[in-house]
Amino acid sequence: MAEKKKSNIKGLGRGLDALLGDAPSSRAGVEEVSAAPAAPAGPKRELPIEQLKPNADQPRRVFDKDAIEELANSIAAKGMLQPILVRPKGPDTYEIVAGERRWRAAQKAQLHKVPVIIRELTDEETAEIALIENVQRVDLNPVEEAAAYSRLSDVYGRTQEEIAKAVGKSRSHVANIMRLLNLPQKALDALSANAITMGHARAILGSSSPKQMLDIVLKGDLTVRETENYIRQAEAEIRGGSKPSSGGKSEVKSTPSSSGGGASKDADTRALERDLSAILGLDVAIDHSKKGAGSVTINYLTLDQLDDICRRLMGAKV
Repeated sequence: MAEKKKSNIKGLGRGLDALLGDAPSSRAGVEEVSAAPAAPAGPKRELPIEQLKPNADQPRRVFDKDAIEELANSIAAKGMLQPILVRPKGPDTYEIVAGERRWRAAQKAQLHKVPVIIRELTDEETAEIALIENVQRVDLNPVEEAAAYSRLSDVYGRTQEEIAKAVGKSRSHVANIMRLLNLPQKALDALSANAITMGHARAILGSSSPKQMLDIVLKGDLTVRETENYIRQAEAEIRGGSKPSSGGKSEVKSTPSSSGGGASKDADTRALERDLSAILGLDVAIDHSKKGAGSVTINYLTLDQLDDICRRLMGAKV
């Protein structure tokens, strides 16, 4: 049994071509390439669309309406090029394992039947396939991704290393994403709604009063760097025995840049710093001269964060 589980892990992330065999390639803007454990292809057939039902444990909870509409228009014009992967769940009932977006779009396109591949899959295999399909297409928000990793770990006993190999990410990325679940629910809701970024979330995790810090970030519209600076100041005051202030952006002391301070930077440079900080979840400083030369500084606090930076810059080989 253990050997079967090990081989299953090694097969993860190889793509639906392992399942579909001669399935046509995905086309940009039409359908996405899903991912799944390698296994013999199941029979292709068409099923009435009403016989399919979504997976209750689907990692993704938020579906972009505009994206569904765009996909529906494409399906209406060109048909569904890639089958939906399903598993039997009773008489004339099949659970969607990979392809819920296509199923939703097909309904909008008023298709009566959809192409499917039917496979007998365990709950564990279904959870892994659904996670990998979404993660490899970068469709999950950080909270959904964290919850999916946590389910694989808690319910199916996957280690962080195994999960990382399955989804093609670094172990530190998996660990950092899973840490997000230590945030208060209000912070998780804010992150899911894009009211705060991953950078804000990571900074708030380092606060001794995350709920209060979240309110300050939202009230003051703080950048990632301002949030990190505020938390450093607040924690230092707490260690020194004084009560931290609860003000907004005006009370956050900015960290001077090597070129003489952030105040002298133009709006475009500050906006670019904010965008890079949001993407990396780390403090980023851009300093440049009038001649055009300059530097980009990425500040990290742990070796795991450094590992994540290297992975992003050099690819998944690190």
